[in-house]
Amino acid sequence: MSALTLDDYLARHGNNGHDHGQAVATTLGALTRGAIAVRQTIDLGALGAAFAGQVGGTNAGGDAQKDLDVLADELMLDAVRQAPVALYASEELEHPVVLDRNAPLAIAIDPLDGSSNIDTNVSIGTIFSILPALQPEAGDELATFLQPGRRQLAAGFFIYGPQLALVLTLGEGTEIFVYSPRVGRFLHAYQQVSVPTRTQEFAVNAANYRHWDGAVRHYIDACLEGADGPQGVDFNMRWIASLVAETYRILIRGGVFLYPGDRRKGYAHGRLRLVYEANPIAYLIEEAGGLATDAFTPILDINPTSLHQRTPLVFGSRDEVVQIRRYHDEPDPVGLRSPLFGSRGLFRN
Repeated sequence: MSALTLDDYLARHGNNGHDHGQAVATTLGALTRGAIAVRQTIDLGALGAAFAGQVGGTNAGGDAQKDLDVLADELMLDAVRQAPVALYASEELEHPVVLDRNAPLAIAIDPLDGSSNIDTNVSIGTIFSILPALQPEAGDELATFLQPGRRQLAAGFFIYGPQLALVLTLGEGTEIFVYSPRVGRFLHAYQQVSVPTRTQEFAVNAANYRHWDGAVRHYIDACLEGADGPQGVDFNMRWIASLVAETYRILIRGGVFLYPGDRRKGYAHGRLRLVYEANPIAYLIEEAGGLATDAFTPILDINPTSLHQRTPLVFGSRDEVVQIRRYHDEPDPVGLRSPLFGSRGLFRN
């Protein structure tokens, strides 16, 4: 029996009576075409003009832009111009772009996540969120993107790794499709992905240990103590510095990811963006049975206040995310040998 194609999967969704189902299916088709174009550019590596380096500016979040960041944004924007999309908001752009005010959907996108890894041949990707367009008056385009993550109609990411894959949720579980160059289509590879409830892997940038507040330090210390510590198991640490790569691994085999805020200037709320990074990742993780929080509040329940708002992010295996919250909530969580750093949590103002 041949594998289900993404086109067939989306056709079923579009015919199931979901809100904007056909529009979502059409838009996802456009995004896949954009992703294939981005992948073709990435495949050129150092031989391609887009790998020349930084363009000399910064994106809307203040991060240095590389040529490929800008090109990926242009390719994805061009891909959805003929889709039923009213507004397009990107990490690379200060303000949303108006495409068709009468269209029902809006896209928030990180065109090239993990771009610091471009030159090192590490998996990078495109993260996207599809929201219902609120069709505001001219000049009020931002309102559409300030909806909480639970309003998302679809979310996912393309990962440009050993395979070109699409991780997708339409609110009915998390699915993974892999692009087949032979067939020229995305084929269903993993159905109803389920994140294991427990884990023995954590992903965090341990180089920032000295900048963390007590709750995260105590949790990581407990993991490093292994089977002899309060966690009771030996942990492995992973850190790729590519959100799509970290998420893909956790979806396949479990784990927990932490990107906390810390004491460095500009890092009080972490560095990940709520609207077009944390929200789509959280939707995928929750639909796969995991949890995603800022260490207290579920990410999908947060009301954004700005397009490029940053948030701490903890996600992955359910039991571990719950445990991390306990480290922030309780002055002396069960199993700890030493009290937490007072009652102030890392993510509280």
